[in-house]
Amino acid sequence: MVIFSMGIKKGDYVTRKSYNNDTIFIVLNVLNDTYFLKGVNVRLYADSQKEDLVKVNKPTETDEFENRIKDEFLMDRNDFFYLPPRILHVDGDKEYLERCLNFYKNAGIVAIGKYCLEKDMKNEIGKLLIDYKPDILIISGHDAYYRKKGDINDIHNYKNSENFIKAVNEARKFEKSHEKLVIIAGACQSNYEELIKAGANYASSPKRINIHALDPAIIAVTLALTERNQEIDLVGMLEKTKYGKDGMGGIKGNGLMYVGYPR
Repeated sequence: MVIFSMGIKKGDYVTRKSYNNDTIFIVLNVLNDTYFLKGVNVRLYADSQKEDLVKVNKPTETDEFENRIKDEFLMDRNDFFYLPPRILHVDGDKEYLERCLNFYKNAGIVAIGKYCLEKDMKNEIGKLLIDYKPDILIISGHDAYYRKKGDINDIHNYKNSENFIKAVNEARKFEKSHEKLVIIAGACQSNYEELIKAGANYASSPKRINIHALDPAIIAVTLALTERNQEIDLVGMLEKTKYGKDGMGGIKGNGLMYVGYPR
């Protein structure tokens, strides 16, 4: 990562000194000396003052983690044929949604992607489920836990957790069974416990940390490429995500792919 000392403007890539330059952001806008940022690889919005920012070179299209994880989901088709489940991915960020759709395609899985603002998801999710009848539903976008507000259990101290929870509730009105409709919900720092209580099979974020843009998709693809009579290695699946059990968690279950013979 090359660091620059010149001025910072909209469209530049930056890190934050106060966070040990651990995350690369793109500058979305500058307003009254406040810089509004979006994580390149993590599902995070932030704002910062110029003195805390360090300008860096533009990152590659995919990060090291994304390149590595893609290779883990290349399927050997041999003499069998495979019928993976239908995935519906509803996301509050167009760019992250596109990256996830490319990830599904690379794994040989057809997925339907729908962009929807987090605040509108609860109103749209029912119609989408009727239209597409998925086996796996991803509800994601952007979130944050506002630590300065206090209580980690207060849902009002989160940017979008309540919107995700309401969307999960609506999905469970459509299909109550956790086996017939697998729900993966949440984003960076989301209220993990409340999402699970609402009916999500898998959710973020147990330790209220940021998650990678692909983490929900990694869970979905693992389920989609595991046979229906085979129990998911829950711990192993979580370890495939960027930050493991600190970023994602959930309940035990079986895979969702039918396997037939011969091709």
